[in-house]
Amino acid sequence: MYKFKPTLLHLLAGAAIVLGSAACSPKAALTVELKSEEDLSGHTLSTTAGNYFDTKYSGREDIRLFRVNTEADGIQAVRQGLADVHVTDEVAFSKSARERLGIKMAFRGEESFDVAFAVRKGNQALLEEMNRFIEASKADGSLDSLISHWLNGTPAPAMPSTGEASPQEPLRGITAINMEPVCFLGEGGEWRGMDADLLRRFAIWSGRSFEMSFMDLGSGIIALNTGQCDVVSACLYITEERQKSVDFTIPYYLCRGGYFVLDKGASSGMGLWDRLKMNFVTEGRWKLIVNGLLETLKITLFSILLGTLLGMGVCAMLRSRRRWVSKAANLYGAFIQGIPTLVLLLIMFYVVFANAGMGGSLVAIITFALCFAWSSGSIFDSAISSVPVGQTEAGLSLGFTPLRTFTGIVFPQALTKGLPLFTGECVALLKSTSIVGYIAIMDLTRASDLIRSRTFDAFVPLLIVTVAYFVLAWLLRLLLNLLFLKK
Repeated sequence: MYKFKPTLLHLLAGAAIVLGSAACSPKAALTVELKSEEDLSGHTLSTTAGNYFDTKYSGREDIRLFRVNTEADGIQAVRQGLADVHVTDEVAFSKSARERLGIKMAFRGEESFDVAFAVRKGNQALLEEMNRFIEASKADGSLDSLISHWLNGTPAPAMPSTGEASPQEPLRGITAINMEPVCFLGEGGEWRGMDADLLRRFAIWSGRSFEMSFMDLGSGIIALNTGQCDVVSACLYITEERQKSVDFTIPYYLCRGGYFVLDKGASSGMGLWDRLKMNFVTEGRWKLIVNGLLETLKITLFSILLGTLLGMGVCAMLRSRRRWVSKAANLYGAFIQGIPTLVLLLIMFYVVFANAGMGGSLVAIITFALCFAWSSGSIFDSAISSVPVGQTEAGLSLGFTPLRTFTGIVFPQALTKGLPLFTGECVALLKSTSIVGYIAIMDLTRASDLIRSRTFDAFVPLLIVTVAYFVLAWLLRLLLNLLFLKK
C-alpha cells in the first residue's frame, strides 16, 4: 500500500490553504459611528506615517495613532480591528473600491487643502511651464472636465494634439500613490487616474514623452531633489513644511480629508478563488509578477557574476604577503559588514551615482556586487586555507607548476568545502534584492506591493511572491550544484 510522505511543498500548500481560508473570513472588527473630528476622541486612528494627518493628530493625547506605510495597510488595519478609522484624502478610494473593501466615508474633514505637483527647488523653468499649462487648462475647461471624469464618471476631455517633435528629455514623474481615481497602474502597465492623466497631458502640451514610476513619498522627494525625476505626484497638500524642501505648482484641485470606517451593510467579502483572479488576472496583473521576476533574476545573476570576479580579487588581497594589502581587504570587509545593504543602496543611488545618468538596475547590480565581493572573497580564502599545505607541496615536488598545482589539486578540494557556503550567500543575495523597490525598480517584491496597494489584499500577492522566491532559491542551488559538482 502506498504510504504518503509529506514534503516541504505539501506543508507549504497546506499552510497556504489554511491561511487563505482564514484570510477570507470576515474579521470581528468594530464598526464605529463618527460624524465629526470631535468624535475621534478615545478611538484609534490609522494614517500613513509622515503625512499631514500624522503631524496633526500626534499631539492629541485622547487619540491613539496607528501609523502605517501605505493606504492599503491603513484600510487593512481598520478591517482587522487594529484601528477604528483611517484618515486620508477624500478622493483616495473610488466607489467600487469602497464597496469591495466594505468601508464608507464617515465624514469629511473641516479643513480644505490646495493640491499641487512638487518640483525640485531651483527648476524654475519647469515650474513656470507647468503653471502656464494648469492656467490654460483651467481657462479652457479641460481641467474641470478631467477631474469630473475621474471623480464623477463624466466623459473624459479629448487629449491635446502632440504638436511638433521636441528634443527635450522625457518628463519623469514619480507617484507615491496607487489608488483609483487619483493615480493607479491600469491595464497594460499604463498609469492612469486624475494625476497621471494631467501630467501626461502636460507632457504632450510641452512636446515631451512621459514616464512614471512608483515610490513612497519620502524616497520620491529625495529622488526629486537629486535629479532622478522631474515631478512628484501624490495628491500632495501644499503645506509650509513641505515648501521648505520643494516648490509647488499652482493648485489644480481643492481637497479635504476623508475619515473611513467599516460599513455595517457591506458584504462579508470575496472567496479565495475570486481573490486569486482579482490579484493575478484582472488588468493583466500577472504581467507585473512576470516582469518583476525577470528583473529580480537579472539583478541577482549579474550581481553574483560581478561579485564573484571582485571576490577573487578580495581573496587575493586577503592572502597577500604584504600586510597593508591584507589590512586594506579587512577594512573593506568591516565597511561592508558594518553598513546595512539598504543604506548602502540608497547612498549609491542618491549620492554616488546621482548625477551619472545610470539606471537603477545598474546601480543595484554594482551595490550588491560590492557586498557579495566580500562574502565570496572570504569564503574563497577560507576554502583554500582549509586545504592542507602539504597538498601544494606535494604537487610542486612532482614537478607541477604553481598554477597547475592550484587548479588540479587545491581548487577541487577547496570547491567541495566552499560551495555550500557560496551557495548560501547566493541565495542570501537573491533575497536581499527585495529592497530595490526603494530606488523605484520594479522587482518581484515591488510588483506585489503595487498589486496590494491596488487590490488592498495582502495575502494573495505575498503568497505568490513567497512561492516565487522559494522556487528561485531552489533553482539557484540546483544550478550551482550542476555547474560545480560532478555526479
